[in-house]
Amino acid sequence: MEYQAKELFARHAVPVTLGRVIEDAADAAEAAETLGGRVVVKAQVKAGGRGKAGGVKLAADPAEATERARDILGMDIKGHTVRRVLLAPAADIAEEYYFSFLIDRANRDYLCIASTEGGVEIEEVAHTNPDAIAKISIDPAVGVDDAKAAEIVAAAGFPPEAAEVVKSLWTVFIAEDASLVEVNPLVKLGDGRLEALDGKVTLDENAAYRHPDHAAFEDKAAADPLEAAAQAKGLNYVKLDGEVGIIGNGAGLVMSTLDVVAYAGEAHGGVKPANFLDIGGGASAEVMANGLGIILGDAQVKSVFVNVFGGITACDAVSNGIVQALELLGDQANKPLVVRLDGNNVVEGRKILAQANHPLVTVVDTMDGAADRAAELAAQA
Repeated sequence: MEYQAKELFARHAVPVTLGRVIEDAADAAEAAETLGGRVVVKAQVKAGGRGKAGGVKLAADPAEATERARDILGMDIKGHTVRRVLLAPAADIAEEYYFSFLIDRANRDYLCIASTEGGVEIEEVAHTNPDAIAKISIDPAVGVDDAKAAEIVAAAGFPPEAAEVVKSLWTVFIAEDASLVEVNPLVKLGDGRLEALDGKVTLDENAAYRHPDHAAFEDKAAADPLEAAAQAKGLNYVKLDGEVGIIGNGAGLVMSTLDVVAYAGEAHGGVKPANFLDIGGGASAEVMANGLGIILGDAQVKSVFVNVFGGITACDAVSNGIVQALELLGDQANKPLVVRLDGNNVVEGRKILAQANHPLVTVVDTMDGAADRAAELAAQA
């Protein structure tokens, strides 16, 4: 969130004003008083377009700050409920700029995007005035030194003193293992000082082991309870808005399964996949039970499609995992499962499921056929 991004900026000498974060409108007047009275009240959610949604409001005095905080707290902005607001002192803005560092995967390097047209959505600037946007490639082996910072400032049309801010933002990007650092707007104040009035940072979860302090940035209250439960069990799960639960081994296979189920669902009332769940190479009874438990805990799920291609983990091990998982779940297993197995030891795997003869399990040989059956069962339910 913005206030957290500013905390990261402050660690690395990026000029910011941290302001005050509150969760109760009753605290707004006191916070505004300490900040000089005239403040901006800003919704703290992980979404852009807060201003357009009414989530950023100017308050002339502490009493109005209370009213503005009351207006914003509890708002829904792009599916995010506003649970806290940031109060920041109103700034004397002379100029507004846009600035960001991000990963340029297509060219296998880093990219700086900068513009003198800040304070608005950069996508809008790209559409209406693309010449106002500077894009500067950054060699990962070199990074942003004095020369590169000067190049960025000149290309963007920023004042020369912005070079120091550029280098500090680069430090944030690298030191915090970020995939995006964005400031919109970076402003020149009336007294000539530069300041990051906003901030957006995306942190690479793959580097979390290097940054235990990053765990404090997680908004647990806003997390989907099923996703939180899956994370606690070490499962790679993403909740979607559909009716067919999906379990597969391997991200590519699961992504393909989502497509196949969505296509099959068109013939059955438009049912859709309910989740992404990749159990990877582990298809033990415990892993399968954990996965099924998470999916069956989703009230929207009406059927489950288990799509496994046996490789390192053979199909017979997967089948044993399914049978034992259903035993572990007991009465919690109350929705039909369609299972498609292929690959290593597929004959043995299908035989295990046939011998178990569980009333909830249907084995279908092909991926398309299994997706159609899972969609049909979800529609019937």
